[in-house]
Amino acid sequence: MGAAVLAIVTIFGLLLALLLFPVLIGVLIYNRLIAVHVETDTAWADIDVQLKRRHDLVPNLVETAKGYAAHERETLESVTAARSTAVDVRNASPGQRAGAENMLTQAIGRLFALAEAYPQLRAAEPFQELQRSLNDIEADLQQARRYYNATVRELNTKVRQFPSNLVASAARIREREFFEIETAVEREAPQVRF
Repeated sequence: MGAAVLAIVTIFGLLLALLLFPVLIGVLIYNRLIAVHVETDTAWADIDVQLKRRHDLVPNLVETAKGYAAHERETLESVTAARSTAVDVRNASPGQRAGAENMLTQAIGRLFALAEAYPQLRAAEPFQELQRSLNDIEADLQQARRYYNATVRELNTKVRQFPSNLVASAARIREREFFEIETAVEREAPQVRF
């Protein structure tokens, strides 16, 4: 009788282990998916902070430029309009925000090109200071974009790979959109000519 009970207990233990093992694996996969999902949300919040800093700086750039190049109204208004559009899409998808941010980047580029035509603007200490601040923000934003896109890549890979795709589907965890450069001009390598 002792051997029969031992055999039943052993079989029951093995069956229980076989049933619990997939559940344990599923829990581990789910927890990793949630960790990457939260990390992606955090990375997006970092981008949002950098974009807010950028948006807050643009009006100061425009006001400084107005003092030196007031008759360049079209360029100054295009920067202001691009900033307004970028602020208005704060709750949009990463792709829509990237589009608005790319328009703002182009408008700011035109503003800096305008500064090249006005040496007194280019030499003005407030404008130089704002330009340095914007360069710092752009560097921070680039770093935040890279980090966000890395976390999105990790999340999207887990959402697609087996067996985590089964858990992701059951938990309704979806792929995320990358924050990408959309303009062909920004994708091209700069040309150096002598």
